[in-house]
Amino acid sequence: MNTSLKKYFPIFVLPTLLAFILAFILPFVIGVGLSFTEFTTVENASFNGVQNYIRAFTTDTDFLRSLGFTAAFTIVSVVTVNVFAFMLSLALTRSIRGTNLFRSVFFMPNLIGGIVLGYIWNLLINGVLSAFGVDITFKTEYGFWGLVILTNWQLIGYMMVIYIAGLQNIPTSLLEAASIDGASSFKTLMKIKIPMVMPSITICTFLTLTNSFKMFDQNLALTAGAPEKTTEMLALNIYNTFYGRVGWQGVGQAKAVVFFVIVAIIAFFQLRLTGSREVEH
Repeated sequence: MNTSLKKYFPIFVLPTLLAFILAFILPFVIGVGLSFTEFTTVENASFNGVQNYIRAFTTDTDFLRSLGFTAAFTIVSVVTVNVFAFMLSLALTRSIRGTNLFRSVFFMPNLIGGIVLGYIWNLLINGVLSAFGVDITFKTEYGFWGLVILTNWQLIGYMMVIYIAGLQNIPTSLLEAASIDGASSFKTLMKIKIPMVMPSITICTFLTLTNSFKMFDQNLALTAGAPEKTTEMLALNIYNTFYGRVGWQGVGQAKAVVFFVIVAIIAFFQLRLTGSREVEH
């Protein structure tokens, strides 16, 4: 079997490897190179050193504001999504009627596309705010909490499924032993269930963190950065810089590289932090 696998390994790996190189590695390398140039098309790019990075952090004040807004939104979303998802998973792993139906209903919002989801919540939130004579673009706070609500509604069901899988993997012998020893429900939760589902917590935290930081289509559909770009997240800011400002394509590309580095560093430290707390079975 091992001989056969070694023999045919290149045949199965080569198509996927080529697709990965052509669709990800090559564009990424070209993009990094273009971040050090001034260009309108790839053919007329001229090297200008780190000027694009300097302009991104000095001339364009919107970039730092978008970074701060995105960081605040990500922190709130990661906490709320995971707390509510874990609470739902605890409720839906009990022996109650209709758990499969509830799991399906809570998971369904994850199947809706981001643009459609953004427009749906734009109508819903504006419908409520119209009673007070305002809309979601009236204040930055309205847009911020609108995005938080949208993200929670979309991601909680998906993370709930991962937490349910983790909870169902806990050996029943551990829970029975805790019950025999007289451990309360809260103590069982803190000493057994949470430590044992740390792999699920690692995955869910990583997914919510990266999805929140990279959010684009929901931001575009819900607020489009209004009012006055104060609810513009990093991905939307990069898009508007690249496609909406003549002569700023290099700066937009530099922002994209900075964006990638920030997300990669945060994800790396998050995985190290939560991964180190995982319990070995």
